[in-house]
Amino acid sequence: MRIKNLLIILGLTALALPVFAQSTKILINVDDNGLALQGYDPVAFFTVGKPVKGVEQFSSTHDGGTYYFASAADKTTFDAAPQKYEPAFGGYCAYGVTRKKLVEIDVNAFQIVDNRLLLQYSEGVRDKFNKDQKGNLAKADSYWPALVEKKGK
Repeated sequence: MRIKNLLIILGLTALALPVFAQSTKILINVDDNGLALQGYDPVAFFTVGKPVKGVEQFSSTHDGGTYYFASAADKTTFDAAPQKYEPAFGGYCAYGVTRKKLVEIDVNAFQIVDNRLLLQYSEGVRDKFNKDQKGNLAKADSYWPALVEKKGK
């Protein structure tokens, strides 16, 4: 009886492993030097409501990207909760992700949706995305893990 129970437990454990296995890959839009967001301060998008260039003096590294900040206060804010301020979809164009593609961005075509920083290729693409914002965001969220698995490091 013990062996049978042990085999059942081992079998169930083997079936559950894929559920618990998560990719450890990271996919982030950085330049050749590892700089994320083209050097713009991720916190400023939320607090100032526009792109603000950061400076190397105030920098932090998170998930494979280096972020610059306009002030020590913004750096401290980011360091306390980077997941709140880092751009969605690794800083790639959110609309591009809905097409299963990694597309560069224009920082001026940003938006905050559901407390997430979304970046787009252009303001026109942002307008396209917003024609079905909820549907496009759901689509991008569903496609992103496969893109990370395929293209991430």
